[in-house]
Amino acid sequence: MLKNYHLIIPFALALLVGCNNVLENEKDLLTLPEDAMTKVIRTSDEFDSSSFLVKFNSIPDEALLESIKSNGIASVSPLFPSCPQGREELRAQFGLDRWYEVTLADGADINFAVTECAKMSEIKTVEYSCMFEKCDEGDFVPASAEDQTKASDDTHTFNDPLLPDQWHYRNMGSAAVSPNAVKGGDINVNDVWKTLGCGGDPDIIVAVVDEGVKYTHPDLKDNMWTNAKEIPGNGIDDDKNGYIDDIHGFNFVTNGEVEWTADGNSGHGTHCAGTIAAVNNNNKGVCGVAGGTGKGDGCKIMSCQIFSGGGGASSPTIAKAVAYAADNGASIISCSFGTSSQIPTDDLYYGYNSVEIDAVHYFEACKNNPVLNGNIAIFAAGNESHNYAHYPGAFVDIISVSALGPDMLPTYYTNYGPGCNIAAPGGEVGHVFSYKSEVLSTVPSELTEAGETSFQTGLDYGYMQGTSMACPHVSGVVALALSYAKKLGKTFDRDEFKRLILSSTKDIDQKIAATTKKSYPSIKQNDLEMHPFYHQMGTGAIDTWQLMMHIEGVPTLITKIGTKDWIDISEYFGTSSVSLTYLSLDVPQATIDALGLQEISASNTAKNPAIPEKGYAYIQYGRLYMQATKIGSGKVTIHAVGGGDHLGGGSNPTGGMEIVQEISIVSREAKSSNGGWL
Repeated sequence: MLKNYHLIIPFALALLVGCNNVLENEKDLLTLPEDAMTKVIRTSDEFDSSSFLVKFNSIPDEALLESIKSNGIASVSPLFPSCPQGREELRAQFGLDRWYEVTLADGADINFAVTECAKMSEIKTVEYSCMFEKCDEGDFVPASAEDQTKASDDTHTFNDPLLPDQWHYRNMGSAAVSPNAVKGGDINVNDVWKTLGCGGDPDIIVAVVDEGVKYTHPDLKDNMWTNAKEIPGNGIDDDKNGYIDDIHGFNFVTNGEVEWTADGNSGHGTHCAGTIAAVNNNNKGVCGVAGGTGKGDGCKIMSCQIFSGGGGASSPTIAKAVAYAADNGASIISCSFGTSSQIPTDDLYYGYNSVEIDAVHYFEACKNNPVLNGNIAIFAAGNESHNYAHYPGAFVDIISVSALGPDMLPTYYTNYGPGCNIAAPGGEVGHVFSYKSEVLSTVPSELTEAGETSFQTGLDYGYMQGTSMACPHVSGVVALALSYAKKLGKTFDRDEFKRLILSSTKDIDQKIAATTKKSYPSIKQNDLEMHPFYHQMGTGAIDTWQLMMHIEGVPTLITKIGTKDWIDISEYFGTSSVSLTYLSLDVPQATIDALGLQEISASNTAKNPAIPEKGYAYIQYGRLYMQATKIGSGKVTIHAVGGGDHLGGGSNPTGGMEIVQEISIVSREAKSSNGGWL
């Protein structure tokens, strides 16, 4: 049962060598001079025959626009509506002010009109409004009515009753999820919620560029972004941003309000939104990564709808949705769609989708939060088992997400290799027979069928799998990280912050190297060899706690549970750490609880006089000694003397300077020399 929710653009398989653009079925067009031919972008036989796009070399005057109308063209209007005050220069920088939508008169020949426009020296690019299509919708598995009404679990941080089934947040290695489930094989978010007390921030907005999000969903409505300047239902563009009644976002397919019940909708957008920011600690349903702590402090979801009724979106639809997110305050776009063909370079892809990439780059350059000097775009890598990421996620400045199962190994459907930057839980039902190994999140209860599987009406939660599910995990983690940085008053350069994201990971390569293959008796006969994935899953599996520690500037070390573990601290106290005098070691109760630390005895020596003979951790021979009994994350603070065996100053004999280092500790079932899973 393949839950392949990655969205596909049907590109031409044959590329024109030496040309920046692709022109399919050239016989359908009138003969063009060579210089005009290179202006035309037509990437698919599926396109909107009533309109196309042009990008001018400079902003056209009225006389030029009128002159275009002589070729069966009814109107030529700016693609992007009114520009927010202060963004004019940025729009011009990325050419958004030069993109225009050309609408044909009834019965006009689009190829003739495109040909005539391509001949004009004032026009730089002519782009067909090619249609983006979804691939196989797959099946949806609803959470049972019994699960949705069960009592909350007191052993978890929040009281949401379905949180224990969200292994992707806290993987306890349960056989009910998978016989191969790995303890700690999750995004490591629980102690961020519990110990750091961070669940999100309403000022951080994530735009879900997807199907419409059910903004009335009982577990989403309180975390939906609301356009306070717009009056609902009056049919007027109150805020004069070019969109009427855009209360929680906008439907760029129908140019109307967001919807999720049209025949053919799958609930995909609502599911992604729930992973990002379903309301936490409301004694209801599921949790979202950045859904808050139950105090109205969750991040907000903006619905930028590009798919509706099972139909595909056009390239201008996507571009307008992304620009809308930029202009209305979103800090992150979460995009579970992409191309299906192998494209070798960023430049070549830009030749295929100029308008879309112009909009994404504009979004990245906008500043919508106090933490970054820009925004962050996150895309799914794709579900076709290709050894490369699909564009747009493969673009060098866009984060592309591959998928892992509860066994912390690559899934059978995920793309991997060049362009894939990081991995996150996407779920994998075929390996273990259990739908609970998929990702559990919110869905619209109104949907009645998807493919051959019937929905149970009235149920608000369900399981899906795909890189589409991995992508919103990273989007949620990034939203949580921006929330935490804002709380701490930290600021970062956008590219610097991306590097922090990609370096905040668990190593999975050693586990991949130690696993020969995975079998899939429930869906296919062929085993999945693991060796092709080695060093091909980006920087590893996203780790929320480590990202928060990077934001704090606190280093992270790994300890193995169930053993008396020596942890080398020389990286943070120098190679002479073995001979330093350690004054004290502070181990907060929250860390003791999170790691399940056992009380241990220490030999009190002259080199660590302030370390008690009995405690939950101690330092000896330049190493930190502790015994953790459960998966978790916490912090300790070490005080040492630099320069002698005692502190100087005041009336003390001449002595050394105090060194204080806070260190993050993450406990796992296994560790390697580089912090891996083996």
